[in-house]
Amino acid sequence: MEQPTRFIGMDVHKDTIVVAVTAAGDVGKATPYGTFPNTAAALEKLVKRLRQAGSGPTKFCYEAGPCGYGVHRTLTKLGEDCMVVAPSMIPRKSGERQKNDERDAGSLAVLHRGGLLTAVWVPDAAHEAMRDLIRIRLAAVRGVRTARQQLSAFLLRHERIYPNGKAWTRAHRGWLADQSFAKPAQQIVLEESIEAVRLGEQRRDRIDGYLRAQIPTWSLFPLVQNLSALRGLDTIASAGLAAAIGDPSRFASAPDFMAYLGLVPSEHTSGPKRRIGAITKAGDIHARTLLIEAAHSYRFPARIARHKLAAVDAAPEAVREIAWKAQTRLCQRYRHMMARGKLRHVVVTAIARELAGFVWSIACITSDPPAKTSAITTASDEVSPTKSTGQSQAPRRQPLKTTTRHAARPGQTRAPIGLRYVTHAEGSTA
Repeated sequence: MEQPTRFIGMDVHKDTIVVAVTAAGDVGKATPYGTFPNTAAALEKLVKRLRQAGSGPTKFCYEAGPCGYGVHRTLTKLGEDCMVVAPSMIPRKSGERQKNDERDAGSLAVLHRGGLLTAVWVPDAAHEAMRDLIRIRLAAVRGVRTARQQLSAFLLRHERIYPNGKAWTRAHRGWLADQSFAKPAQQIVLEESIEAVRLGEQRRDRIDGYLRAQIPTWSLFPLVQNLSALRGLDTIASAGLAAAIGDPSRFASAPDFMAYLGLVPSEHTSGPKRRIGAITKAGDIHARTLLIEAAHSYRFPARIARHKLAAVDAAPEAVREIAWKAQTRLCQRYRHMMARGKLRHVVVTAIARELAGFVWSIACITSDPPAKTSAITTASDEVSPTKSTGQSQAPRRQPLKTTTRHAARPGQTRAPIGLRYVTHAEGSTA
């Protein structure tokens, strides 16, 4: 007789793992199974004990947290099914006021038994290493921003205001070097603040160099190259988006990817009243920020700038077509929404949301060119009776003036193939 599936919930800490077990068909709470050291040898011992206790399949789960994916990788090597659970998606009872390790492990086992848990995507070791490098680069950028803000705030308190426009240019740095204070303590603060900015910028630039050197050896380098064909995305920004996407197949559609990035509007509907609020801001903050920053570039007319020619030429024809359609659509949509009186930040967020759809489309083409391209085109034809005339393909090494005139043709403003069905209503709140 086949034994039922056993569900093992684990509350993972730095030194220990608390385990609880329940089986399919059981009712009520899970059974505590003990506390084990958080080591590979202890996990092997746990798996051996569970196999000796029964021949039925076992399914492990634990919350994603600061301990990383080591437990998942160890159990996977042993041939076990292990789920890393998204903590923000775990159902919780509002009336519960007791929390300890055994309760957490038991709750995970019971929820896993009921199929109520949401798994996170687990990257391989190489992808995680690149993601760590991208995150440390982001920390360096934030450090530079913090140092600059502290210096600017210090100068503002003492009425030292730069009079000639944009800050942190060569002229502004010369102006900073000319500043001096009568009090020695304040002069020390000024010099240390300037030095902190300089050291932070050196660290940021150094990490940028390391990242650019590592990207060509990354398995997602083709995706980084293809995303660089989009307006507003350079190599560093494309690498950040590629790290967030990982495996495109985990997103069934472009709206799923938009929701993952937190770019879809929140909603509170009760009875006949329906309220659409601000975007959810869920998911990867860094990827969402990259798309918001890229969306600002679509306020200008569609064109392929000189510094983008190499990136566009390096991309396949299908990617160039999507990138050009993104320009013609989003640039026109930006101007149209601004003309309707929409707030600028609402327009930028809406453009970023649609840009995420183009990013997802390029990621699908990169990972599986024949199948994904065919599927996207078929879905577009089913939804919209208006088909593309094929006139909006991206030009290759045409003069900039010619490119700009080409973008103004009536045929260029149509929705891109495969993305008409993901476009939200223009009246929705971003």
